[in-house]
Order: sequence, then structure tokens, then C-alpha cells
Amino acid sequence: MTSQPSPDPPRSSRSWIWLLLLIGVAGGAAYLYPRMKPPAEEKAEKGKTGKGRGGAPRVVPVVATAARKGDMPVYLNGLGSVSPLNTVNIRTRVDGELLNVAYTEGQMVKQGELLAEVDPRPLNAQLAQFEAQKARDESILANARLDMTRYKALLNQDAIPKQQFDTQNATVLQMESTVKADEAQIENIKLQLFYSRITSPLTGRIGLRLVDRGNIVHAIDVGPLAVVTQLQPIAVLFNIAEDSLPIVSRKMQTGEKLTVFAWDRDLKTRLGVGTLLTIDNQIDQASGTVRFKASFANDDLSLFPNQFVNARLLIDTVRNAVIVPNAAIQRSPTSTFVYVIAQEKAVPREIVPGAVEADETVIEKGLEPGEIVAIDGIDRLDAGARVAVRIANAGSGRGESRGSAAPAGRSGRGATETPGRDSGRGAAPPPAMRSVTP
Repeated sequence: MTSQPSPDPPRSSRSWIWLLLLIGVAGGAAYLYPRMKPPAEEKAEKGKTGKGRGGAPRVVPVVATAARKGDMPVYLNGLGSVSPLNTVNIRTRVDGELLNVAYTEGQMVKQGELLAEVDPRPLNAQLAQFEAQKARDESILANARLDMTRYKALLNQDAIPKQQFDTQNATVLQMESTVKADEAQIENIKLQLFYSRITSPLTGRIGLRLVDRGNIVHAIDVGPLAVVTQLQPIAVLFNIAEDSLPIVSRKMQTGEKLTVFAWDRDLKTRLGVGTLLTIDNQIDQASGTVRFKASFANDDLSLFPNQFVNARLLIDTVRNAVIVPNAAIQRSPTSTFVYVIAQEKAVPREIVPGAVEADETVIEKGLEPGEIVAIDGIDRLDAGARVAVRIANAGSGRGESRGSAAPAGRSGRGATETPGRDSGRGAAPPPAMRSVTP
């Protein structure tokens, strides 16, 4: 009797075996993974405990600068556009052929300078006609006066009736009126001849020529011959938030002249310095702003009509203030503070910030000039953390590495004082526009 091979286990039994093996592998991995820490995570954990290799305290590299003492200008900033104080459309006041165009397009013209000339020959002919008519009427008047003198003598002798004398007297008065009418017509023609020479009513820049020589022009024409725009001085119209209106109004009522600086679109070039002229008589409810108007001498013609500008109205200057970069100021739910670097440690100190201008802030309370404050690397700082300080050089963005900070109240050899900012003269361009209400 021969033995037969045992049958293979069912397919379902093999599937269960593989499933149990996979579950075992997954459970082992889940148990071992949290206990296997890579070197980077182990180093980070050591950093959290404040210890490095060998248990040494962790040193945080930071960039710091010294709080400086200086004057901080306070501005109100607004968007505006350049507007000429006067713009004149040059039109003809007489009809005729345009004989001469005496200007060049874009030329700077002076008040009274000849711009164009209309054909004066028809007017000269009318002037000669009216002068001849006046001469004839004057001769008739002279004869009427002689007759009246004769009639008066005859009337005294009762040689003529009084009615004849009165009639001659009325004739004299009528001829005198006729001569006066002739004189008025002559003056009118002379005035038309004066208008045939078109001159500039103001000093400014003339635009493109709109009518060419040889065209027939009329006083009733809709379009002008040219446009003259006054550029010196020139105005800037800009909007300021209505919340700032009271302080500006108070300063203007006291007669104080407020300075306005005009900057280009990119806030890189100062275009001019002017004076605030007036404030509009109403608030724009749609935008919640008030329109201001300032006058600029524009000696270098850097301002041009309809040009977009950023206007900065200087309303105050904080004198002898403690100033730090905005990057040094930190805020928590309960306070505003800075990290003061003293004795190689970062110490948080509560402050009272004041006016903000560009990238700097006035510290009203809590900080003294010369104290070193952290401006970079702050996110890694804790109270009392040891630091390796690099003092930022003013204007260069670079710094000098130091193992420890200078004592509080001193700037140290590596620190450089930031020059005083614009106190009204606007010497340096602002890095950013920021509306400030003192």
C-alpha cells in the first residue's frame, strides 16, 4: 500500500499567516521608533534644555544696536498730485487769418510775450474808415457851432425867432454826440488791433500747438490756440485722514507755517519742499479724508502738472528723544518690551513707545540713550539667555562680532551712532511711508 502526499493547506490559511506577520512588524516599528532619536533631534533637545556639549550654557548669536538720542520728526503722509496754480486757454478775440505763431511747443514764456498774431489789415481798413468819418463829423460840428454863434447875435437883435436858435443849438448837440460815437468806434477798432496780437497772460510753459499758421480763427471757436500752465510756483493737492484735521487746524490758526515734502512714486527722490497753503472746506465722506493744498517754489521744475507724488506734512518734532529701530520692539499680550543686552545676557524690559517714523520709534519711557538692544535673532531669546553680540553699523547692515555686549549706558567701541534724522529739512529719503498721529 503506497502512501499519498498530504494535501496543501487551504489558501485562506496562508493569507491569515501573512497578515499576522505584517501586524507584528508594524507593532515592533511603532514601539522602537520613538526610542530611536537622530542626532539632529538629540541636539535640538539639548538646546531646549539650555545645554550644549559638555553641559555648557547655550549662547544665542544676536545683532544689536545702541539706543540713540536725537530729534524725531513726526509726519502726516498722504497721496497727492501736482496741480498748477493757474492754467490759461489761449483764444483769439478777433476773427481773421492766423498770420504768425511766435512760440515753440513746450517753450517757457513770460507774461506779455507775443504768442500769435491774427491778420490786422481788415481792422486797419476799418480804423481808417472811422477816422475819416470822425473828421467829416467834426467839420460839420464846427460849421454848426459857427451858425449857432451867428443865430445868437441875430436873436439878441430880435432879427430871428427864438425857435430857429433853439433848433440850431440842438443840431450842435447832435453833432457832438456823433463825434463821440466816432471816437468810440475808433477806440474799439484800436482795441481789436491790440487783440490781434495774442500775448501770454502769465509766465509759464506753453503746451503743444493746437492751431497752425494760415487757419481762419474766430472768437467763437470752441478749441483754444494753445494752453499756458504756470509752473513756478506750483501746488500739490493731497489727502490726509480726517482724524489728523484738528491738530493741523490748531497749528494753522496760530499762524504757524507747516512744511510739506514731496517725494516721487518710489519714495526715493525728494522732489521739493513747500508750505501748506490751506485746507478744503469739507471732508470727503467716501474716503474719510480731507484735501490739503501746499505751494512749492519748483525752482528746478521737478514738479509737473498732474504728476503723482507722496506728500509728507511735518507737524511736529520730538526733541532729545530716545530712538531705537522698530525691529527691537517686541509685543506680548500684556506689555511692550525690548531685549536689553547687559553683561552678556538678554534682559527683557518693558517700555512705552511713542511716535513712529519710517523704521524708527521714539521710546518715551523705559530706556536710556546708549543702552544696547537686540534687533535681530530675537526669536531665539529668553529672559536671561547668554548672547554673542554683533553690533550693527549704522547704514551698512554689517556689524562687528563681540563675545559680550558693552555695559548698559555705553555704546561700546564697535557701536556707531546713527546720525540725527531729518528735523524739517528732509535731507534723507524715508525708507517707508507710515501715517503717524501724535
